[in-house]
Order: sequence, then structure tokens, then C-alpha cells
Amino acid sequence: MSERTLGEPLSPPVNRTTAMAAGRRRALLKYRLRRVGTYAVAIILALWILAPIWMIATMAFSTPEDVRAFPKHFVPIPLSTQTLEFFIQSDGILSSTLNSLIVAILALILSTLLAVPAGYALSRFLFRGRDTIRLSILSVRAFPIVVLAVPLAVVFIQLGMFDKVHSLAMMHAALTLPTTILVVASVFTSVPYELEEAAQIFGCTRMQAFRHVVLPLALPGIAAAAILTFVLSWNEVFASILLTITNRTLPAQILYSLDKSGDPFKFAGGFFMLIPSLIFIFFIRRYLFNMWGQLSK
Repeated sequence: MSERTLGEPLSPPVNRTTAMAAGRRRALLKYRLRRVGTYAVAIILALWILAPIWMIATMAFSTPEDVRAFPKHFVPIPLSTQTLEFFIQSDGILSSTLNSLIVAILALILSTLLAVPAGYALSRFLFRGRDTIRLSILSVRAFPIVVLAVPLAVVFIQLGMFDKVHSLAMMHAALTLPTTILVVASVFTSVPYELEEAAQIFGCTRMQAFRHVVLPLALPGIAAAAILTFVLSWNEVFASILLTITNRTLPAQILYSLDKSGDPFKFAGGFFMLIPSLIFIFFIRRYLFNMWGQLSK
């Protein structure tokens, strides 16, 4: 050990409490930075999604002169419904809106009624070819409707189903069914099978256990799948153009009138297309929150 020179001050001992406090401060700083980064990314994504919706809504509630003006207003001043009234009073808009609602609701009902038993069977039963069936269901989405356009039109004409609202609803249900089945199957998989077994031990049949135990727990996921079906059917345009002439849905009618319409019609049409989806999601949002809570556990 080296001797201390005369007059050299003693080195202060290491303060472990101070070092631990500094470490905690650094850890807290890193945690806060991560949270700030997470909130910043969430805000950016929300603005990326909400900014176009806000712009469309602003233009829809502006006067036609303000819609054509540049630069655009951030808020509709003065607030006016002239643009929306012009859009609603255009030829074929009200009838095509009613057709879209009917088609979307029928597609939602058909797709959900078929997807619930199919998803339950895929998630609960082990049988030969289950993975093949899963891949077959998913592969349906690999065939674009453009490839099936002519055969579908010919079949619909031969069966007397061409240019019918219920025929288009069946087509939309067929297009959305693969995605709905896979979503519902994943939801049923997340429900513990032990709960169903416990219900059967206490005297329930398999159907009663499904109806009273499994179905209430899977309802949020089924609601999410229904939302997806409704939105996909409401926004689908190619099948509507292909299989209808006089009974067009709203997207097909807007697309048909787009090349000969001005900016007020386009902005009002875009906002009008958003309304049913936003209302539907608003009333079903609690099921979505419940679903995310179940998936995070």
C-alpha cells in the first residue's frame, strides 16, 4: 500500500446511496422518454388518419365557392350545408345510399351467421384437413374479383340474379367471409376451453355452454368482425359496378358521376361515405375496447 504524501487530502468514500439515486433518475428519465416517444408516435398516427377526415368534413360543410377557393379553410367559416344539399339532391344518390345500406346489412348478417359456427369449429375441433381448410379459406382472397368478373356476370345473368340488391349482398358476403371466419376463429381460440368444460361438468350441453359461456366472451371479437364486414361491403365498388346497372350502390354511383362532377360533389361524397361507418363504429366501440382488453391479458 502506497503511503500518503504529506498534505494530500483523503479521498472521499463512494456514496452508494447517491449512486443508486442517480441510477434511479436515469431509469426514470429513460422511461419518461419512451413514454413521450410512444405518445408522439400515437399522435402522429392519429393526425395522419384524422387530418384527411377533418379536411373532407370541412369542405363538406363549406359553401361551394369556398370549396373551389384556394387556399382551403381549416374550419368551415361560414358553416353551410349547401355542398351536402347539392350532393344529396343529385340524381341517384338517395336510392344508391339505400341500396348500400341494405347490401351492407345483409352482407353483415350473412357473413356473421356463417362465420360464427365455422370459426368455432376451426378453433375447437381437431380433424383431418383442418389446416388445409384454413389455407383454402385464406386462398379465396388471393383471387381478385377482376379474374372472376366475366364468369360471375354470366352466372348471375343465367340465374336471373343480375342487377339485384340481394345478389350483390351475397357477393359481398362471399368476399368478406374468409376474413371474417379467420377473425372469429382467432377470437374463439382466445376463450379458454376450461370454461366450456366447467359449464358441461355443471350440466350444460355443448350448445348451452357455447350460448351461455363462450358466445358472451367472444361477442366483442364478433362485433369487430361485423364492423370489418360492414366497412368492406360499404366501400366495395368493383362488384357493384360489375353486377348492377340500375341498382347501384353509393360507391358505384359516385364513381360513375366522378368524371363529370366538380370538387363540391367529390368532397360531399367522401364525407357522405364516411358517415355510416363512423356511426356504426361509435355504437360498437365498447365491444372493441373489451376485445383489446381481453387480448392484452
